[in-house]
Amino acid sequence: MRYVIGIDVGTSGTKTVLFDELGKVIASATVEYPMYQPQNGYAEQDPADWYNAAISTIKTVITKSGVSNKDIVGIGLSGQMHGLVMLDEKGEVIRKSIIWCDQRTAKEVDEMNEKLGREKLIEITANPALTGWTAAKILWVKNNEPENYAKCRHILLPKDYIRYMLTGEFATEVSDASGMQLLDVPNRCWSKEVCDALGIDMSLLAKVYESCEVTGKVTASAAELTGLAEGTIVVGGAGDNAAAAVGTGVVTDGKAFTTIGTSGVVFAHTSKVSIDPKGRVHTCCAAVPNCWHIMGVTQGAGLSLKWFRDNFCQAEKDTAKLMGVDEYYLMDKEAETVPIGANRLLYLPYLMGERTPHLDPDARGMFFGLSAIHTKKDMLRAVMEGVAYSLRDCVEICREMNINVSDMMACGGGGTSPLWRQMLADLYACPVKTASSKEGPALGVAILALVGAGVYATVPEACEKLVGVDKVQEPVAENVPVYEKYFRLYDEIYPAVKEQCGKLAKL
Repeated sequence: MRYVIGIDVGTSGTKTVLFDELGKVIASATVEYPMYQPQNGYAEQDPADWYNAAISTIKTVITKSGVSNKDIVGIGLSGQMHGLVMLDEKGEVIRKSIIWCDQRTAKEVDEMNEKLGREKLIEITANPALTGWTAAKILWVKNNEPENYAKCRHILLPKDYIRYMLTGEFATEVSDASGMQLLDVPNRCWSKEVCDALGIDMSLLAKVYESCEVTGKVTASAAELTGLAEGTIVVGGAGDNAAAAVGTGVVTDGKAFTTIGTSGVVFAHTSKVSIDPKGRVHTCCAAVPNCWHIMGVTQGAGLSLKWFRDNFCQAEKDTAKLMGVDEYYLMDKEAETVPIGANRLLYLPYLMGERTPHLDPDARGMFFGLSAIHTKKDMLRAVMEGVAYSLRDCVEICREMNINVSDMMACGGGGTSPLWRQMLADLYACPVKTASSKEGPALGVAILALVGAGVYATVPEACEKLVGVDKVQEPVAENVPVYEKYFRLYDEIYPAVKEQCGKLAKL
């Protein structure tokens, strides 16, 4: 039997999973680490923490499993996207990594739009300038820490720093590089035009590979630290969402996934590059060679339900404790008793501003249609439906861009709710499924490693063999037109109050 390792360098910790060639989990280990916030809106991590966590978890899974390191044929890397890792000429870290959720770069985003223009940026990088993405962070260091910028010889993403420490190679791959805002996304290579306009030396950037290509081999020193065999191949891997797509089998046209975590994501695969000129959704290179993905992001998905639970559901929390069940299970059961449309009550889930489709930090949440007949249960149902409407907004844009969305997987905490999955199936008018594996990104990059090692010929072939379906929710025919009416009304509300939300933000 051959084995592979998937390493997922997350924000809260690094998770390493050892799989056999049939995708079965053999051993798993996680090590957590801190995030540093030196000022409000700042978010940083120490790359040494990631590497120490990677060493520790690799050692643990090899020891726990009893598998010979000679039988481990490859390693795949996934991780948080958009983080900035800067190395000097000796390959040593210059400063802590500025990570994806850092918001210090508003001036640099303006600078990018001035130097290139919003339309040109979208045309080349397939996305508008964003505070959380890597290019703006490079400019921030250049503008605010010129001494650090002057020392910089290599720029890497978080997972690619782990690759460098394991293999000695400065490399990245197309899916994660798409989130740096320096990649020509349609052509899958660094953009000289963007780098020149921003004054970023292209020699600082790592070589770009496809996600299943071999990027290097484990060195003798890394082998000694981890227990891996020297010469074990390391493939490109993928950014966390692109890796999750492979781990859930979203690797051919028509397939997509919805994640309901704190935020919500709709992620659709496409074999043709398609860019939204309005910049409402992200287009990035997929982990499947010569394919792309479209991603819509809503800010307040699972967050809305958590906010409602924490503020209004103490009784459910207490009852759940006594019964030994999850409070969300009880909330699901309560919402089930309310008809579609929550007795003519609509909820807009904009608790943290919004990305897709409005791209407006001043957007705010609201209950629309509230009257004396409404109860807590109605409001609970409205919150869940409002989140489902916001995710349908993302699907609408994909369909507007001629992206086929007809086969949907559900992931994340919200994906465990049968009621929420049913709402999504009814609103998308297509089946919503859950994957039998819960390993997501780690499985995704392990599959890429199996392809890189030659165990499977292509990523879709590997997914066909290794990714199973657990539950399927079919749309209920009579529910579809009812939800359609409510969704059309929901879609009219925010544009009608957008101006007032802007005024409220300035009071």
